Amino acid sequence: MKRFVTYFMQGLLLVAPIALTIYFIWFAFDLIDGFLRRLLESWLGHIVPGVGILILFLLLTLLGFVGQYIVLNPVKKLWEGILRRTPLLKLIYGSLVDLFTAFVGKEKKFNTPVMVCLNKENNQWRMGFLTQPNLDELDMPGMVAVYFPHSYAFSGQLYMVEASAVKKLDMPPAEAMKFVVSGGVTRVN
Repeated sequence: MKRFVTYFMQGLLLVAPIALTIYFIWFAFDLIDGFLRRLLESWLGHIVPGVGILILFLLLTLLGFVGQYIVLNPVKKLWEGILRRTPLLKLIYGSLVDLFTAFVGKEKKFNTPVMVCLNKENNQWRMGFLTQPNLDELDMPGMVAVYFPHSYAFSGQLYMVEASAVKKLDMPPAEAMKFVVSGGVTRVN
């Protein structure tokens, strides 16, 4: 009987995530498409599944475009103008903008995951991201800048290390960041 329950639970663990995913997708589709179903049926004379989601997607995209160029950009320019005139706020705001741009902006800076040997005697390594491949402007030839994010937090530390102690990783930056932030719990694909 114990084996039967074990096999049942294993089967449930295999099927439940797939079944729940399919159910949630169907539920979301039906919910979103249902909002516009009656309206579109009166206009078109018959039901066309999926048209409601397509129209909703197009309207949200148009709203995002209008909001970006008519609302957000002028407000952002006004805010940045105020910050440029306030020295302490300018420093804090500029640093935060640089940090967020490094993670999700067009100029992503954390795109080279590396391993750094911290202790050769004990073979200790730490995963991080190469942010500056050359520190000659800081009068530190042969050194590189590596950012080490903390696990379970959105903070980290910047180290200047010998370039010879750095080993580039052949993995997507997002996977490396997920691995570090999760404390090594997530699997590396």
